[in-house]
Amino acid sequence: MRKILIYIIVLVIFMPSCSEYQKLLKGNDYELKYSKAMEYYEKKDYFRAMTLFEELYPLWIGLDKGEEIYFYYSYSHYALNDYLMAGYHFRKFAKSYPNSKHIEEVEYLSAYCYYLDSPESELDQTSTVRALDELQLFIDRYPNSERVAECNNLIEKLRSKLEQKAYENAKLYFDLGYYKAAVTSLKNSLKDYPDSQYREEILFLIVKSSYLLAQNSIEKKQVERYKSTITEYYTLVDEFPSTTHIKEAEKYFDSSREFIENSK
Repeated sequence: MRKILIYIIVLVIFMPSCSEYQKLLKGNDYELKYSKAMEYYEKKDYFRAMTLFEELYPLWIGLDKGEEIYFYYSYSHYALNDYLMAGYHFRKFAKSYPNSKHIEEVEYLSAYCYYLDSPESELDQTSTVRALDELQLFIDRYPNSERVAECNNLIEKLRSKLEQKAYENAKLYFDLGYYKAAVTSLKNSLKDYPDSQYREEILFLIVKSSYLLAQNSIEKKQVERYKSTITEYYTLVDEFPSTTHIKEAEKYFDSSREFIENSK
């Protein structure tokens, strides 16, 4: 009974405003619609504001008022967490109004929408790469902007995600037992991200993959591949002499050296 009473009270409170809004939508007083759209926008009622701005923009397109309307319309999408549409409209705004007083904010928000649309590392990273490009472009265009520090911070986070993606993709070859592909992929990930947070782990996995590749190779290729394992071992311990994988790496090194000695 109490829940029903609360529901009735809510209806009583909001029905007049809903009725007023519907009447506004059906009317032809566009100045009133603009005034109410701004009122909704200021109150953070972005959905209602956006609906009105969408109707009003074609009426003032090419005029200063149209520019403002389109900015508020674009920002309403952003405020409603519709980053795909917000980014689209911010980019369109930047092309339509390159001299706008909002241009710096719009170009930042356009890049930021790509950042917000960037998925987890295990998913396709097209949006991540685009976000990196857009954020760097913003820095190049506005090197003295107060937003540059934030852009650099976002770029660092995005690069970290791409590092993780590269590492996970390479490690997948190892997990599946494709050791030759694993070695190639792991080395490529270090070429792309030489300062990778996974560098030590990657160098160790190269040693292990190289060893397992040699172990599972045909006889005529084994000596050469065990030699590669030894080379990769030295690369690991030269850079990380106290690596947490030292005991296991030494096992692969000793086994490789023993095989080569016995093959002479």
